Amino acid sequence: MVGVTSSTPDALPDAADRTTTAPEAPARRVLLAAPRGYCAGVDRAVIAVEKALEHYGAPVYVRKEIVHNKHVVETLADRGAIFVDETDEVPEGARVVFSAHGVSPAVKEAAAARNLDTIDATCPLVTKVHKEAVRFARDDFDILLIGHEGHEEVEGTAGEAPDHVQVVDSPDAVEDVVVRDPSKVVWISQTTLSVDETMETVRRLREKFPTLQDPPSDDICYATQNRQVAVKKLAPECDLVIVVGSANSSNSVRLVEVALGAGARTSYRVDRAAEIEDAWFDGVTTVGVTSGASVPEILVDDVLRQLAERGYADVQEVRTATEDLMFSLPRELRGTMPPREGRRSLQVDPV
Repeated sequence: MVGVTSSTPDALPDAADRTTTAPEAPARRVLLAAPRGYCAGVDRAVIAVEKALEHYGAPVYVRKEIVHNKHVVETLADRGAIFVDETDEVPEGARVVFSAHGVSPAVKEAAAARNLDTIDATCPLVTKVHKEAVRFARDDFDILLIGHEGHEEVEGTAGEAPDHVQVVDSPDAVEDVVVRDPSKVVWISQTTLSVDETMETVRRLREKFPTLQDPPSDDICYATQNRQVAVKKLAPECDLVIVVGSANSSNSVRLVEVALGAGARTSYRVDRAAEIEDAWFDGVTTVGVTSGASVPEILVDDVLRQLAERGYADVQEVRTATEDLMFSLPRELRGTMPPREGRRSLQVDPV
């Protein structure tokens, strides 16, 4: 009998000798958008209330929320600011601050009728849009104000020329726009909108009114645009994007939309870290983090700490621009306040 020898070079080992190496899990990381958080207009408005409280003492009244951030409003209220909806809620002769979103001439007249000592903390970029509305109305244009109906900034801008302004809330609203003279139409916009959606609205308006005129300069503020650009850059790599910001903050809500539109698998807005949910992290390797223009950095720090506790401790900043703009305080405060030393956030521990 001829013997047969196996030519198999490596016979399989017994099951007891086998070892299985599981594939390594992808490293968890955070992509942190820059710029994020406070813009110059928000910084100026918040400091205006702080300085008024320091100089004049409490109470200082504020018409509407000084900026759209729950934490900032609660913190200033704890220091003695009293937030009201209208000037008729302010005692006659008292001091009131107008919010960063601006007010209409009618509000200023109502304040004057009550002999209120006013401090106008309107963002200078919003004031620029107000002046555009006044100028175009003086030239008898129909003014199409692209913005969200009911938003305080839109109400203030429209109030500059109510007989000439109509609000266009979205691209789909264009079909309902009617003007007196299609050859004398101009568009302006709320400063905190989605750039892409605004441009789509303008495109449709121009299809309807070919001679539609543009504002002399971009109305959507630099900070809103910069934060959207940063999110667009990081979103395609993210399984989840967390936007820190309040529900009534237009630019914060827009950041969620921008993140999803740019490729993020999911995106959520939170006021603070305590609102983050466990269910969001199933299968998530990369988390993007950003914040709206009215959000103090301490709230972002709190989110990063919670993410680190969940295993997302590797934080990589994604920077698309550097901001160093600073606006001077409202003129009503300049003669009584020491010079500002630079920008900062509202440093109060979140609750």
